[in-house]
Amino acid sequence: MQSIKTDVLIIGGSAAGIVAAQAGKSQYPDKEFLVVRKEKHVLVPCAIPYLFKTLDSTRQNIIPDEPLKNAGIKLKIAEITSIDRQNKTCKTDDETEITYDKLIMATGSTPIIPGWLKGASLENVYTIPKNKEYLDRFIQDLKNFKKIVIIGAGFIGVEISDELTKAGKEVTLVEIMPHILSAAFDPEIAFPAKNILEKRGTKIKTGTGVKEILGAKKVESVLLDSGEKQEADAVILSMGYRPDTGLAKESGLKLTDTGFIETDKHMRTIDPDIFAAGDCAQKKNLITQKPAPIMLASTARRESTIVAMNLYGPSAANNGTIPVFSTSIGETAFGAAGLIETFAKKESIDIITGTFEGIDKHPGKLPNTNKQFVKLTASTDGIILGAQVIGGQSTGELTNLASFIIQNKTTLNTLITAQIGTHPLLTASPIAYPLIKAAQAASKKLT
Repeated sequence: MQSIKTDVLIIGGSAAGIVAAQAGKSQYPDKEFLVVRKEKHVLVPCAIPYLFKTLDSTRQNIIPDEPLKNAGIKLKIAEITSIDRQNKTCKTDDETEITYDKLIMATGSTPIIPGWLKGASLENVYTIPKNKEYLDRFIQDLKNFKKIVIIGAGFIGVEISDELTKAGKEVTLVEIMPHILSAAFDPEIAFPAKNILEKRGTKIKTGTGVKEILGAKKVESVLLDSGEKQEADAVILSMGYRPDTGLAKESGLKLTDTGFIETDKHMRTIDPDIFAAGDCAQKKNLITQKPAPIMLASTARRESTIVAMNLYGPSAANNGTIPVFSTSIGETAFGAAGLIETFAKKESIDIITGTFEGIDKHPGKLPNTNKQFVKLTASTDGIILGAQVIGGQSTGELTNLASFIIQNKTTLNTLITAQIGTHPLLTASPIAYPLIKAAQAASKKLT
């Protein structure tokens, strides 16, 4: 058996693993970092839906390994099969034993296939894993399909449905909740998204679940809870992801009730020399401090940076996660950060809201001007807790700005008096800046 020694071993090579290695090497340049991952190629996770039309193939969606190698980070393609915490060693499927000083679990997540869903094992039922070989086969298979049913209208389900519709497929999107994107947006934000998606050709059925996938050997139709049968050549299960924590559990690390690797505020597990970050790691909502199953590459980046800063002594803390989402349907983008009104009511949190609709350039006659709608959520003492945005291409960065505002517990008055820079081609007007005008609308409710 081959033996390897390293200072920091990282299991997993997607967003969390990559950032942990890069940030760690930057923080501790004299330490040796080794990334071990199963996949020969790593895909940009958030761009996977666009493989079905916009991108020509998975080759256009690969994260290059050169930045790791150029930083002096070692990479090994293998699967870790066991962890011996007492002796601080790991074994791989190619009979290599790796000795480590610090270990970072960045094992990610896998698509959920509900055990209760009859017919999920039929041919032509697919999930959306972060696996190049699987997706290559799926994309090839799609050429033979015309009618496709997608179960689950979260971001991946919505984005894939739009891409497949653009590719000329007859797509039906099924969602058990009353509206699409329900985990991220209030109804008045989600309804415009549904309308745009339908105008672009996707059939949408909300408020009904799936009882069974029907077929003798291959998919033939989908039976909805309503009793309706929907013909299908293929079914895509987009019903969420579960943390990949089998290895952690086998090694004796503690898991939360929801199956994530339990960590402290420094992202350390019950083993002081083992950390966890990304989809596999525990998360708590910044505002409620309740479990938050948020699985995003952007969240993984933050957590991995915190891990890197704490490897050899605590210097950063994770006080809670802010859900930050954005997507684009055609020319219209949707973004959300923090606490939405629907969730606040569900948790019996007293809030106020403020909205404003303007435009993202000034004057409105400029080319490519888009409407820009902002909804803010704030506590009754004026601290901004959440934001939702509908607009053009600036929506993504405006949503990121909102997240920064929430993280820093900014008040409505601070936002109203914020110093901003504007330009006719780049931003809304300084006298009708939607983010600030929405804050003014909310502030009125305090007085």
